[in-house]
Amino acid sequence: MKQWIKGAGTGLAMFAALPAWAQGAAATPPAPFVPTAEMVNKGDVAWMLISSALVLMMSVPALALFYGGLVRTKNMLSVLMQVLTIVCVAALVWFGWGYSMAFTSTGTPFPKLFGGLDKAFLAGVSPTTFAATFSNGVYLPEYVFVIFQMTFACITPALIVGAFAERVKFTPLVIFTVAWLTLAYFPIAHMVWYWAGPDFLPAAPNDSGLLWGWGALDFAGGTVVHINAGIAGLIGCIVIGPRLGYKSEPMPPHSLVMTMIGASLLWVGWFGFNAGSGLEANAFGALAFINTLTATAAAGVAWAVIEQIVHKKPSLLGAASGVVAGLVAITPAAGFAHPGTAILLGVVASAVCFLFVTKVKNALKYDDSLDVFGIHCVGGIIGAVGTGIVADPALGGQGWIDYTAPVAKAGAYDMAGQVMTQLWAVGTTVVWTGVVSTLLFLALKYTIGLRPSADVEKEGLDINEHGERAYNY
Repeated sequence: MKQWIKGAGTGLAMFAALPAWAQGAAATPPAPFVPTAEMVNKGDVAWMLISSALVLMMSVPALALFYGGLVRTKNMLSVLMQVLTIVCVAALVWFGWGYSMAFTSTGTPFPKLFGGLDKAFLAGVSPTTFAATFSNGVYLPEYVFVIFQMTFACITPALIVGAFAERVKFTPLVIFTVAWLTLAYFPIAHMVWYWAGPDFLPAAPNDSGLLWGWGALDFAGGTVVHINAGIAGLIGCIVIGPRLGYKSEPMPPHSLVMTMIGASLLWVGWFGFNAGSGLEANAFGALAFINTLTATAAAGVAWAVIEQIVHKKPSLLGAASGVVAGLVAITPAAGFAHPGTAILLGVVASAVCFLFVTKVKNALKYDDSLDVFGIHCVGGIIGAVGTGIVADPALGGQGWIDYTAPVAKAGAYDMAGQVMTQLWAVGTTVVWTGVVSTLLFLALKYTIGLRPSADVEKEGLDINEHGERAYNY
């Protein structure tokens, strides 16, 4: 059986299902399906708007405070400004061409890789157009789906800045954000999450992104968000180089209180990120919710226990890092796993991320300032591959859904085959964003420059890049 039949699996993402998308699928297609306002549930709409606000909170203030507390005082304000500006810029880019590139398949020579510009600046999107959910005959107003996906596009590039915090110029970072979203995030989002929708796929079985068609499962962004951002962060910190004084002078976080507040807000916001990714207020949203709670709790406890064993003192920074590692790992599996296997996934991710943060980074001598690669990329890979295991119905998982049937139905599950598909999805993401990120960072480095002067870096980015300080005593 072809992979697109096997897997058009339940993950985040779909497309604004307009009748034109059913055209051309066959020589004599059935009458086009037409969604109507009666297919919209107000409960779904309310939940998705709340989820969107929760995901936005993950960027500002949560991520900004989490990252800001981890850097030195002289660079606190610069990190806040970087995260805030990236969110603003990404929202505008999403409105301009991001939504069209990610969630259409017309007007493009490579519909499996990225969409065209038919819906650029939200052309054709109105209060009377609709977006598919994962259920036959259930729709959202298209604006709701645009908003929800916009918040994902906002937080992903903001994650990247933690890898080279304290040593990057502001303007090149903004330019990188626009180019990276266009060339890396939107294509990966399209490949993983785009499909025609359950009422349209039977007539257009090939109308999906590349990785969706392979059957890759990614409920809320293990590949699209975390691996994507983590690889970009690793390449960025290598191209830019280590901080001045790295490994020769202390660089402790200036406010772990702020980091704790940020981590806590991330956890709360993540319920919108994961539970909202089912696109409906239903039992699968509840499943994603409880998995986000249990996996994260287990990961936080696991990191503290590991530190108690290794260092004899469990640290707040370690517990917060474990919490984030658990959140990252459960993201692709949130709507598929049983809460029990979610706990195991969180523990495994915490242990592996601890190894990368404390051992691998030191051994390879790359300065990933805030462990973006060690937690987001590594945790994302653990979660993405682990999804193929925990989704198995034999372990209490939800399996996959065959959306090519007129009425969607469950399909037979092959764990080994699904894990292999997950590995292909991870590899494709790593290669795609790796190449794009390398070219962009090198182009900026050798044109306008990425790194401030040594004097500026020593004095701090706050006063030199932005003319103000986070704290005035």
